[in-house]
Amino acid sequence: MSNFDWKNLIDPLFYIQFDINGIKLGLYLVLFIVFAETGLFAGFFLPGDSLLFLAGIYNRELIENVFLIDSSFLNVTLLATFVALAGILGNMVGYWFGSKSGYYLYNKQDSFWFKKKYLVQSKDFFEKHGGRAIIFARFLPIFRTFAPIVAGIVMMEKKKFMFYNIISSFVWSFSLIFAGHYLYGFLLRNYEIDLKQHIELIVIVLVLITILPVILKFSKKSKTETSE
Repeated sequence: MSNFDWKNLIDPLFYIQFDINGIKLGLYLVLFIVFAETGLFAGFFLPGDSLLFLAGIYNRELIENVFLIDSSFLNVTLLATFVALAGILGNMVGYWFGSKSGYYLYNKQDSFWFKKKYLVQSKDFFEKHGGRAIIFARFLPIFRTFAPIVAGIVMMEKKKFMFYNIISSFVWSFSLIFAGHYLYGFLLRNYEIDLKQHIELIVIVLVLITILPVILKFSKKSKTETSE
């Protein structure tokens, strides 16, 4: 493993290719990050969407250290299922934490790991979209971290929460991982374009695509508050 650089924290490829003394731990790190991003406060700055897209591209490297099936489709399906399960567990932890500590969170001082404004904005987002917010939030950084916590705070019915939790996690993981896997194969096979040679560009584009709705929402809210 090379010397650690703090910039690696936002580099999805760092996690995918992570190893210790030649032992590849990428799959376990990917699953932990998905869990952390949906179940822990520390997860809001982690590269969720770009990580899953790249995981689809590098799915063989991730899976082969656990077990490898001859079928490429089954390998990528297995990876997406593992990720979906990690996301479900993460949301469950977030919901439990929110249900137990709502009052404390609203009175907690801001820190590097916690910004109350994200909690308030997620609550507004949740109240506007209801259960669908759990699905929408999966594809939105920051909201993805706080939506299950807010669901716990407002005491959303557990059965309803789990329904949206399971649906959203499978849709999120399968869409991004399959997109990465099959787009990589399509471009390489038909146009000889190797996406592995354009990782930085892919990450930048995905970050812009996923963060743009958040920026627009925040700016719209700021304009509304200013006009008032």
